[in-house]
Amino acid sequence: MKHLHFIIALAILITLNSCSVYNFTGTGKIDAKTFQVNFFQNNSELIEPGIDRTFTLALQDIIQNQTNLNLVKNGGDLTYEGEIVDYRISPMTATADQQASQSRLKIRVNVRFTNKNKEIDNFEKTFEFYYDYQAQTQLSGTTLDTALKEIFERITQDIFNESLAKW
Repeated sequence: MKHLHFIIALAILITLNSCSVYNFTGTGKIDAKTFQVNFFQNNSELIEPGIDRTFTLALQDIIQNQTNLNLVKNGGDLTYEGEIVDYRISPMTATADQQASQSRLKIRVNVRFTNKNKEIDNFEKTFEFYYDYQAQTQLSGTTLDTALKEIFERITQDIFNESLAKW
């Protein structure tokens, strides 16, 4: 009887292991082993030092954390490249005396994705997100760090979903 349970469990394990249609990150079967993320230059009119490097690393991190792909410097099966095209701070809501009570940081990134093994997946697309904060607060230090973290988490997840998660 114990042998029968072992054989059934082994058969189930082999069956599940051989199915590459789905994994827990939702990426399904990826026809690639490597990826590269080229440096995303900040080409926006308003320059915030360091966000280009921060964004590039954030995109590398999400792909490494959610796939088994290996990061390479060049010649990757998948290539992500592009530029930060907009970094904008705008007043949002006004108080009764016409003062801004909230401001919004919006970042837009243009991405070119290339899959050497499956060209139908290639795209060029713009991704953007924003962060609202109190207008009387300076967008620096912890406030800026929090804003960039939230914006980049959303944008990189959207890029990941568009390029690899085939829901």
